[in-house]
This record gives sequence, C-alpha cells and structure tokens, in this order.
Amino acid sequence: MYDDNNPSHDAFDSQDNANDLKTPYAVMSSVLRRHATLRNALIGGAVALVVGLAVVAVPKIYADVATANLQSEINILQAQNDQSQAAVDSLLLDARNYQDAISKLQSQIDVLQQNIDTNKARQDELKQQITAKQIELDAQRKVLGEDIKALYVSGQLSTLEMLATSKNLNEFVDSATYHEKVQQSIHKTLKEVAKLQNQLQGQKYEVDILLASQRSQQAQLDESKGKQAELLALNQTQQAAFNQQIIANQDAIRELQLKQAALNQLGATRVSISGNEKGGDCDGGSGNGGYVLASGQAGDVCNAPKDSILDWAGIENRECTSYAYWYFKQVAGNKDFTASGDAKYWIETSNYPVNNWPKVGAIGVKTEGEWGHVTIVQAVGPANFKNVNVPAGKVLTSEMNSDFTGKFSYNLRDIASMRYIYK
Repeated sequence: MYDDNNPSHDAFDSQDNANDLKTPYAVMSSVLRRHATLRNALIGGAVALVVGLAVVAVPKIYADVATANLQSEINILQAQNDQSQAAVDSLLLDARNYQDAISKLQSQIDVLQQNIDTNKARQDELKQQITAKQIELDAQRKVLGEDIKALYVSGQLSTLEMLATSKNLNEFVDSATYHEKVQQSIHKTLKEVAKLQNQLQGQKYEVDILLASQRSQQAQLDESKGKQAELLALNQTQQAAFNQQIIANQDAIRELQLKQAALNQLGATRVSISGNEKGGDCDGGSGNGGYVLASGQAGDVCNAPKDSILDWAGIENRECTSYAYWYFKQVAGNKDFTASGDAKYWIETSNYPVNNWPKVGAIGVKTEGEWGHVTIVQAVGPANFKNVNVPAGKVLTSEMNSDFTGKFSYNLRDIASMRYIYK
C-alpha cells in the first residue's frame, strides 16, 4: 500500500549524545540545560500532538470517491509517534545522566567522610595523650612545688652556710644535683605538653576545615538530590504522557487503516480456496499465493512481520504492491513491467497499457482512498476457479494486505470496480 519508491518509512534516529562525565557538577549543569531545552520543545510537541489528535476527527468516506486524505493523516500521526518516542528515549538518557552525576557526588562525599573519621580518631588519640601528659605534668608540678619550697628554704642560706650545715660534702652535692634533675624533668615535660598541644591545635584546625567542606558538600548533595528527584519525577511524568499519546495515535492510525481497508473491500466477497501453496504468517486461510517464494533482501518475506524487510524488488514485504509486482513479473512472466508509487498511481506510472476490461493474469487496480489497492486477476466470470463459481460481471482476484494484516486472500470483485494493467 505504501510508496514503492520510498519503501522505508520516516523515522527519527535517537542518538545517545552522552557526555564524558568529567565532574558530576559539570554533568549536572549540562543535563539541566539540556533538560530545559528539551522541556520547551516537548511542551510545543505536546500541543502539536493534541492539535493533531483533534484534527483526526472521523471524516466522511464515500464508496466511490476518496474524500479523506487518510495517508496524510496517518503520516502525521506516525511522525508524531516517532517524535514522542525520540523524546522518551532522550528523557531516559537524561535520567541515567542525573543518576550518574548524583552517584559520583556521593562517592566524593563518602571519601571525604572517611578522611574526617580518620582525623577525628587521630584527634581523640591526641587528646588521650594530652590527658596522660597533663596528669604527668600535674605530678611534676607538685614535686616542683615541693622542690621550690625546699630550694626557697635552702636559698635563705648562702652556699657557704649550706656547705657548713651539710654533714659532708657528698650530701651537699647530692642535694644540688637532685634539684637540677627535677628542674630538667619538669622543663622536658612542659616542652612535650606544649608540643602535643600544638599538634592538637593543628589537627583540630584541619578537622574543622574538613567538617566545613563536608557541610558544603552535603548541602550540594542534598540540593542535587532534590533536583534529581524533581527532574526524575518530571521525566517519568513526561514519559507517561508521551506513551499515552503514542497509544492514542496508534489507535487513531488503526482507525484510519480500518477505513482504508473498508474501501479496499468495498464490493468484494472473500472466498476460501483450498490449494497447495499454504502456510507461513502471510497465509490468511486460503494459502499464501506462492508469495513465500518471493525471497526478500533480508529473509523470508512471508514469515517476517509486515513492512519489516524489503522483497526482491525493494518493496516492503506483505504489501499489496509487493505481492502484485512479484506475481505479475515472476509468475505471469512480464519481465519488462515497471510501475512506481502507491498502488492507485500504477495506472499512471505503468509501462503497460491500462484497460477497462480484465483478463486472467492482469493487475487489477482500485483507486479509492489515499493509497488504492492492487490485485491479480485469477479468473473472469462466468468461470470456475478451483471449484469456486465466478459469476458474469465478476472477477476472482488474489491479493495481499487488503485488510492491513499482511495476509493473502482471494476475493470476488465487480469488474467495474477496477481498471486493469496488461498487454
């Protein structure tokens, strides 16, 4: 049913333009800017989708005249679906970028917290050492106080008097040496305590800096998490909205396809014929018309989903044009036949004559609707085809995708409902 010159439908390639995460803050800023741009675009797209859906009001379709531009409407809805899907893919990418940035921030905070814990443990150790030294210092001070008293008392005496009052010279020397050692010990203890106090002050300063940095980082983390939660919530809401719009558009597309299918089946009576050419996904209950033999560029054209691969002639598989083109050239032997465009345009683009009267093996062309429809004439009434009576004024046709399922079928049609291509 689709344009044979353009077998591939339009699609929007969703490219993951993920930036290298050099720093979580730079990534977050980049993502936020991208999100703002995307959000503005999505708002406009959402309005366009609503308007587009409003336009898809059920048009009046007459049997003999194609009054609705069905394909144009379907193309618009399909393009909107592609845009919506691209937007959803982009939102999913943003969500991953948000999470990556937050995870890196948390890793930095975890390392910082480990450093702080280590320094706090060191600080506690230093405090314990200071306490022990302080006890020692207090004891030394007490001894020093007693020594000072003794020295003061002894200081009231002159050296000659101390020497005179001493029992002997050794006693005098021992007393002086003891006082000197006490003073040296106290002096050493005071220096050690001063050193520990300086160390404690330096460590405390370092820990205070780390704590301040931690508080700053934690504030940034909390802010980033808040933004993440907000953006992810918006992200998920937008995804849900676009998915709903895609579903709504798909329903609208299906409705339009059903209308085109009704035009294709107008005046036709489907008949069931038993034959040898049966089987495959394109079998509609009356065989597959041998279409399974029309190998595609990427596989079996009959069993692949409709429009998923191209047939041997480069036409999307399981379309009416694919089957008719294959049969007319390969089975009926019209090797030099060419035609292009949607099925309805074959009467204009065919290099074979167009006739108002059929013959067996001819291509029957219906021009109703946006695409039209093409068939292959198997019998011209009055005739009998595989035990099916074909009345006068009727033709029995073999065709594909008349109901948009990509299935093969046989139909009895009025001769006057089509024009015919053959030499």
